[in-house]
Amino acid sequence: MKTFENEYVEACIYQQSKRGNKDSGDAYYIHSEEDYFICAIADGLGSGTLAMESAEVIPEVLKEYHHESPDDLLLRCNKKMFHKRGAAVGIVKVYYAQQTLEYSCVGNIRLYILQSNGQMIYPLPVMGYLSGRPQSLRTQRYPYHKNDRFFLHSDGVNLRSPKKYLQENTTPYQLYKKVESTIGDHDDATFIAASLLH
Repeated sequence: MKTFENEYVEACIYQQSKRGNKDSGDAYYIHSEEDYFICAIADGLGSGTLAMESAEVIPEVLKEYHHESPDDLLLRCNKKMFHKRGAAVGIVKVYYAQQTLEYSCVGNIRLYILQSNGQMIYPLPVMGYLSGRPQSLRTQRYPYHKNDRFFLHSDGVNLRSPKKYLQENTTPYQLYKKVESTIGDHDDATFIAASLLH
């Protein structure tokens, strides 16, 4: 388990490669500046080394350009996917002062947001994957409040009841442990469980 914490965000990160593969076809990125937090998960098509090569594009791009919007970052990542297998990518960006969460995604990365008032938000993904071909992108914006929680994951994680999981496990660590206990090793699996503290 990897963890991240500052005065605004607390997060636990899980990553496991498919049984028999030394390389994970998933990659993730997590970073905070004074005024925002950003995290992303990429799921390279297939598994193994070629999938990893596609997924690893995302942390490389975000490391350099994390100040840009999620859509601009996805466009940069997409350009670098020429002659690669391709990847599904989801990016979450949290702006502290505005108390706004932005999300943009292409493919089967899923995000669930449980607001402190009990409402659950399931942003709709854009179908497809980053492959170098033109993409239609759609950033979704949500206001957030103290103690809102979110869960971002690749398709190797299968939550039967996301709302129940987020309601019953009130810290990122509790949610991490609960979800970890359900994951097999038949696929690459990555997730980020996070609480917004301010």
